[in-house]
Amino acid sequence: MAEKPTRGGLPGGPDTVGTQPGAEPRPAGTPKIVGIVWGLLILNTLGSAGSKTIVPLPRSLIQMVTMGSLIAAFALALLVNQRLRIRPSAYVLLLTLLLVSSVIASASLESGLGALFRCGRLALFIGTLWLLTRWWDGGLTFVRHHIRMYFAVLGSVAAGLVVSPGAALPGLYGGRLVGALWPLTPPQIGQYAAVIIGLCVLLVVGRRIDRTSAVVVIVPSFVLLALTHTRTATLGLFIGLALAICSLILTSAAARRFFTWAVLCAVVAAVGFASALQSWFLRGQSQENFSSLTGRAKVWNALLAAPRSTAEQVFGVGLGDKSFGGLPIDNSWLAVYNEQGLIGITLVATIIVVLGGVALLRPPSLERACAIFLISYCAIASYTEAGLGDASPYLLHLALAASLLAAPAQAAPLLMPEVTRRHIPRWARRSEVI
Repeated sequence: MAEKPTRGGLPGGPDTVGTQPGAEPRPAGTPKIVGIVWGLLILNTLGSAGSKTIVPLPRSLIQMVTMGSLIAAFALALLVNQRLRIRPSAYVLLLTLLLVSSVIASASLESGLGALFRCGRLALFIGTLWLLTRWWDGGLTFVRHHIRMYFAVLGSVAAGLVVSPGAALPGLYGGRLVGALWPLTPPQIGQYAAVIIGLCVLLVVGRRIDRTSAVVVIVPSFVLLALTHTRTATLGLFIGLALAICSLILTSAAARRFFTWAVLCAVVAAVGFASALQSWFLRGQSQENFSSLTGRAKVWNALLAAPRSTAEQVFGVGLGDKSFGGLPIDNSWLAVYNEQGLIGITLVATIIVVLGGVALLRPPSLERACAIFLISYCAIASYTEAGLGDASPYLLHLALAASLLAAPAQAAPLLMPEVTRRHIPRWARRSEVI
């Protein structure tokens, strides 16, 4: 006979109804379909512009796949959360406010009808995140989804490299690794590789995965990262990992050992391979090209010098393709300023500050370390990459950080008479606060 739902936990069982005063209804576990939704969100943010693939893919087909994945993600999230149960999230709330300001800026159609289409895409993206907040409980479930999906993406990059090395390392990109099966640029590949390397290292330090599984992910990802010659991703990986490991040093012997060995390896590499590292870092660029950040500074100066009305300064010109004068902006803050104005910059800065502040206030834990790594990486990458103001992998990284910092949904136990407590074993009365 089926067991009846109970309230109040022991001795009758867990509070499966969730109607005890002060209790919050909570799901029994994370359904597998939630992982599929997260994977579809990642697929949507892969983009449609990039290198030439082995088999030419029409951009319209790629856009159909990416946009279709977002619609499917929203539909599946609605299916699995039909009662529209959501959890409070300052991160998603700030994204919603950013959406409102983006719609206001795009309503003038200064950037064309495409701006309103991008607002609709951002609305679906944020709506899906709201539906997924039901399962944001401070656990590592979404971290595993994140690693698996991005490792699958990197697997397609590695497959393209094996099938056609010439197409995967084209001269157009200076011999840097690109996606030969799906159009991915070197910075994209470097970003995906750096993020999953950092998360896997932290999971090993926290003993949540075995070393063999970690090596299978970390080693090929690091090789792909090296082939992309992406300096931003590499610096973001090392600085983000350093900050995350430092947050664990006082409470984890494994973190202290890892930090010590990492410092020793860094010193040996700096002494023994200085010329090779310098050559890799410069990528054969001239001093002038390097100092102007591969031409980015020229675009930034032109953007800041362009005349703007008061409305454009406050609200921006509407969501666009993150370019100015036909050239990519490649800076999240300037891209947000151009498209969403000073209001957009304020909201994005608030997102980073709030997530960082919450992470600092949390007690040391593996989940907190992963969140610190993701927040640090996104903050560093924002200097030479755009994406903090629109549906992008960076917003997904920050959403993952927000899920790691969310408080677990727990029902408050009812007070039991001492007579009842005497019948409960001592080990059953203990509870670990996470």
